[in-house]
Amino acid sequence: MNLRSLILPAVLVALVAGTALATDPLTTAVSPGALLERLDDGAKAPYVLDVRTSEEYVGGHVPGAVNIPHDQIAARLAEVPKDRDVVLYCRSGRRAQLAAAVLAENGYARLEHLQGDMPAWADQNRPVEKPRDAAACTAALASGGPTAQACASN
Repeated sequence: MNLRSLILPAVLVALVAGTALATDPLTTAVSPGALLERLDDGAKAPYVLDVRTSEEYVGGHVPGAVNIPHDQIAARLAEVPKDRDVVLYCRSGRRAQLAAAVLAENGYARLEHLQGDMPAWADQNRPVEKPRDAAACTAALASGGPTAQACASN
């Protein structure tokens, strides 16, 4: 066996694996610009779900996004509406895919994924919300208590 016969299959496997991770059959992609336009649609506005950690969320998030870390989705399904489009995002897409899988397994069909996640949103200079009191917001998110007051933005 020569080196070429070993490398070619390895490259093909890597390409196929990369393609599988890049596409998520559970969600429809939505661009940052398209999401921004939809945020002001009143009752038709999507439910934006930030599945990053509370610390990441406090550092800046899509306006109006709700923070439920990906590893808490299964326990907090009642907080996510089934009658609205749900747009998920994280930092790289992996946690959003994991959260989407949990939601899909529980009957959610209107799932979308923010293309490029939070980095693309910020890179395109889209509006970013930050709470007035980061410590109070982080504490409220950690306790699972009411976050509207604690996480109010500037």
